[in-house]
Amino acid sequence: MERNMKMTAVPERNEIEIGMTVWVVQKQDQRSGNLTEGVVKKILTKASFHPHGIKVMLESGVVGRVKEIKR
Repeated sequence: MERNMKMTAVPERNEIEIGMTVWVVQKQDQRSGNLTEGVVKKILTKASFHPHGIKVMLESGVVGRVKEIKR
């Protein structure tokens, strides 16, 4: 499932857990702002914060930066 991103504060690393559903922006979608929904398999960013979002791998294999946590 895809949608466009809104301008909101990105979640910090401590807010993201393996198994939760999130919306990420993939590298090729950064210009268009299309977001992809998925379940976090692995957190790739080591830092506690990144201005563009924490990089994760979804269970589908998609890698992207978390823009929003699905509540």
